[in-house]
Amino acid sequence: MGMAAGSGTGVRGGGRRAFLRGCGALLGLPWLESFPGVRLAAAAGRAAAGPPVRSAFIYFPNGVWEKSWVPEGAGRDYVLSPTLQPLADVRDDVLVLTGLDKKNSHGGDGHYAKTANFLTGMPVAKTTGKNISSGGISVDQLMAQHVSQWTPLPSLELGTEPVISGIDSNVGYTRLYGSHISWQSPNRPVAKEINPRLVYERLFGRRLAGQTAKAESYQNLLDFVLEDAGRLRGKLGRDDQFKLDEYLDSVRAVERRIEFAVQPRAEGWQPDPLSAEVQPPAAGIPADFREHISIMLDLMVLAFRTDATRVASMMFANDVSGRNFSFLDGVSGGHHELSHHEKNDAKIAQYERISRWHVEQFAGLLKKLKAIPEGEGSLLDNCLILFGSSISDGNRHDPDNLPILLGGRGGGVESGRHLAAEGSVPLCNLYLSMLDRMGVEVERFGDSTGRLL
Repeated sequence: MGMAAGSGTGVRGGGRRAFLRGCGALLGLPWLESFPGVRLAAAAGRAAAGPPVRSAFIYFPNGVWEKSWVPEGAGRDYVLSPTLQPLADVRDDVLVLTGLDKKNSHGGDGHYAKTANFLTGMPVAKTTGKNISSGGISVDQLMAQHVSQWTPLPSLELGTEPVISGIDSNVGYTRLYGSHISWQSPNRPVAKEINPRLVYERLFGRRLAGQTAKAESYQNLLDFVLEDAGRLRGKLGRDDQFKLDEYLDSVRAVERRIEFAVQPRAEGWQPDPLSAEVQPPAAGIPADFREHISIMLDLMVLAFRTDATRVASMMFANDVSGRNFSFLDGVSGGHHELSHHEKNDAKIAQYERISRWHVEQFAGLLKKLKAIPEGEGSLLDNCLILFGSSISDGNRHDPDNLPILLGGRGGGVESGRHLAAEGSVPLCNLYLSMLDRMGVEVERFGDSTGRLL
């Protein structure tokens, strides 16, 4: 980022420019392991407590074939539907939720007004890109604001596809809405990372042999970056300001990680210090979509296991994704195309198979979390993993009776049930309940009318 560089010598000149040229590496350090004796510090108020609750929000696009998704029966005696069969081994650790709605998406065309507010529940502004608005902060970012004081990373945003810009002329919405579910504010989406190696470096850092620099030196350099960027911002256009703000968020994240690096070890519960044993993923983005998804989910598990963050989101793909699923038996063509099944039996069968594959990935994630001991139970017992889509049937684009699963028992959630809500209950009622279990005290969230759990 040469735009933040200034003049001078030594640290204020050449060293500073070298730092800025290397920001891509340095901005990936969650804590600086070369400093002796460093360890993540827990907040004093939680030092004697047990393991914390972590929350993740995992999104898949294009909805589901509802007749193969919705289970028969309710409560604990429900029967797993064909699409949900992969949950058999983790059934007792999952809440199946049906009947949840996003009323503020009913007036929007196509997908974009449904996906951008998946985690906000508020009306999405119909725009071609100049005045974007998701209607509010997303639930994951509200959580991050309240619990980030205890972790080096406030939150972790993952994906597999880059942000798409431009305009969908069929519905008059910016395609940007289809690339984000996490929002710091109505007008500021949170950038997601799609490169597993960069996610790893953000979580665990690059272990540079012989590195002896002090945290204060890095802090001084960061101060220069923020000072220069603040002067520059007023001279930029709106789009460039947006890009600069994303960059500054990364710089401030480095500041947080430096602060954690120099804090003393706290007594009480400590996360698993396995990061030194973890091997980084290969450089670049995996060519195989299945491998890409698997690595990203593994990184999420590591982030929660080491308490690098307690909040995460992941988009399996962007909205309106045409991802080809021909790697599945009996499937040919793209996901979005098949979701517009027009009640064609052949398309429906392929559409359902793709949905089942998504559930298989979710079930695999829960099994990995369940296999990790933590406290008196497992890591999964201290997690809330929401998995779902922003529309029900992809052919109708309906934002009601959403396909939603909640894995884990974080905060005392009673799992192992099918909770069939009646009367178009707001999805945000579930979010409000999750906020409670993360210790975030709010009366309402989005369009909530009460608590679901």
